Amino acid sequence: MGFDEEVWSLLRKIPRGRVTTYKLIAEAMGSKAYRAVGNACRRNPYSPTVPCHRVVKTNGMVGGFGGEVSGRNVERKIRMLRMEGIEVKDGRILNFSKKLFKFR
Repeated sequence: MGFDEEVWSLLRKIPRGRVTTYKLIAEAMGSKAYRAVGNACRRNPYSPTVPCHRVVKTNGMVGGFGGEVSGRNVERKIRMLRMEGIEVKDGRILNFSKKLFKFR
């Protein structure tokens, strides 16, 4: 399995209504390639079935989506998160620590 496929496999484990971080995905893979995780999310051909919209920055900020760091795609990511019950204010996940999914 290649790097991207491993990322996409982990994305499938993130439950609806929860988020994880690029860092936590990389660490679950035994890596520190946080940016490469973001790139794999950007290349995800299976979205939203493989939920890359549930991956956010370590500081709780929503981060980019679809190759953009602001604009229409990020607004779409926020809408998708809200539809799953995640509250977002000013680009930040509210109750971030309670919504954070950690891989075992």
